[in-house]
Amino acid sequence: MRYLYVLPGLLMLAFAAVQYNDPDAPLWIIIYLTPAAWAFMAAFRLADVRSKTGTGLLWLTVVVGAAAVVYYWPTMPGFWRKEVWRVEETAREGMGVMIGQLVLLAVLAATWRKSAR
Repeated sequence: MRYLYVLPGLLMLAFAAVQYNDPDAPLWIIIYLTPAAWAFMAAFRLADVRSKTGTGLLWLTVVVGAAAVVYYWPTMPGFWRKEVWRVEETAREGMGVMIGQLVLLAVLAATWRKSAR
């Protein structure tokens, strides 16, 4: 089960790593490292994530992530098509935020599933 958390964490680390030459790299590195940190916490410190403080912080991160998805949502039609996102940076950024939010939601769902047992 641990690998299901580690793999998206590694994906988010890779997303952060390719931001090194971006003009706004610090912002995007933080955006991608946040879901990575939560995924690794779920993999190796699930009890901390399930604690009252951990759950509160996770919910706060999910809410902020949802706001980021709304803010960075690509406005161009067909942004998910390869010929669009290969050329349009805002489409790639928007999809990156969406993927990060999916990782956060997966961690949230995993903590619920784990606590129900």
